[in-house]
Amino acid sequence: MRSHPFMRFLAATLAALHLALFAHMPLANAAMIGTPQVLQEQQQQVDRQQLRAMLDDQQVQQKLEEMGVDRAQVEQRIDSLTPAELAQFNQQLSEEPAGAGVVGIIVLFLVIFIVTDMLCATDIFTFVKCLR
Repeated sequence: MRSHPFMRFLAATLAALHLALFAHMPLANAAMIGTPQVLQEQQQQVDRQQLRAMLDDQQVQQKLEEMGVDRAQVEQRIDSLTPAELAQFNQQLSEEPAGAGVVGIIVLFLVIFIVTDMLCATDIFTFVKCLR
């Protein structure tokens, strides 16, 4: 059997094109996720939800209004907290006595505001200087 030069050229071109496209295909990369990692991610979500739920308290809302702070700003700052900061704040709140919860929440938000001012993310308090 004789093949035409055009068919040879077409077959070679298609083979080269197939090889080139296959070489650029990304390989799948799967890895097992450990239980501690999943638990840590879940705990961060729970911590954020707990802080947002504390914003629903009437006394906290009144205090934030007195300070001139918008609830949306507080929620935005809660979302920007690192996992270590979240864990620290929730640990402090859980160690507070039951009656001191409102005071603890207000102090917590003040600390959040000061930290974000120091990191140049906001400019609420004039007495806090940016670290940059």
